Amino acid sequence: MERVVIVSARVGAGHDGAARELARRLTERGIRVSRVDFLDLLPGRLGRALCGAYHRQLEIAPRSWDWLLGALGSPAPAAAARRFAALAAPGLAEAAGDTQLVLSTYPLATHAAARLRARGRLEPALVAYLTDPSVHRLCVSRWADLTIAPNEIAAQQARAFGAVRTLVTPPLVGPAFRPVTGTAERARLRLAHGLPADRPLALVVSGSWGVGEVERTVADLVTDGATEPVVVCGRNDALRARLERAGLRHVFGWVDTMADLMRACDVVVQNAGGLTTSEALATGLPVLTYRCLPGHGRANAAVLDQDGTVPWVRSPDGLGEAVRAALATGPVTSMAWPVEVAG
Repeated sequence: MERVVIVSARVGAGHDGAARELARRLTERGIRVSRVDFLDLLPGRLGRALCGAYHRQLEIAPRSWDWLLGALGSPAPAAAARRFAALAAPGLAEAAGDTQLVLSTYPLATHAAARLRARGRLEPALVAYLTDPSVHRLCVSRWADLTIAPNEIAAQQARAFGAVRTLVTPPLVGPAFRPVTGTAERARLRLAHGLPADRPLALVVSGSWGVGEVERTVADLVTDGATEPVVVCGRNDALRARLERAGLRHVFGWVDTMADLMRACDVVVQNAGGLTTSEALATGLPVLTYRCLPGHGRANAAVLDQDGTVPWVRSPDGLGEAVRAALATGPVTSMAWPVEVAG
């Protein structure tokens, strides 16, 4: 039986979400899949420290992430990041074992595998899966046999950064994310989640960590009044507590039934997370980007706005207009995802 190793990282939910869906699809085809976490391949407690530092940075000084991503686009800092990634190479070599394919959904994992490939210590094919609509230089390695992109703009960016071969495919979304079947299902789901039956609902999502200007987004929606906010705080318990103290009625923490919650709502307002956008569009919901995260959030927002998939709303007044337009348009009934192989 063929064996594939998928390397992800528990840095937010996007990389793990893609890895999980890849594993499900490959397993259905009779392929033996092993999943490993890049952070666990680093020596000692370095992986935990890296994850914690990134989380704190987004919570405390999110604008510094903009600066750091910009710096990592320069040759010297990018080379330093690749050297750091190489610390995970010995563990990855052991995990790869007798596999036929290493599939990475996390940039630093891609570079750990690339280090092995460059030194002749990785025989399996290497595939890099890009989880975001936009591409940073650090996401691409010329040692990857194939780079999979979620849209043609991302594929073009990857080729500009040296990707040898690219494939454009629809973003990976689990089968639970499907459009609502009708008013009866929506009414049932609203009742199950304690949501009002007779009001348009805006689902506010800010990733598994609940970071960003969530409270200001909620306040802007409340002021506008066209929809009632339904907020998912992920694992940010402090954010959830603050919103509940402020009197917001529909606040959730970590949600295992996100597909059901999406089908209960009318529009998604998010801060440029790739996974959330893909899931919402697969569910048939119109999506808006608002008060997006610095760094990759803004880069994703620009690409999604450019290709006409998700409008990037830049002001509170614009938010009200965009929400009303989304409600008037209704469910997204079809998405045109290009599929192309390019050299």
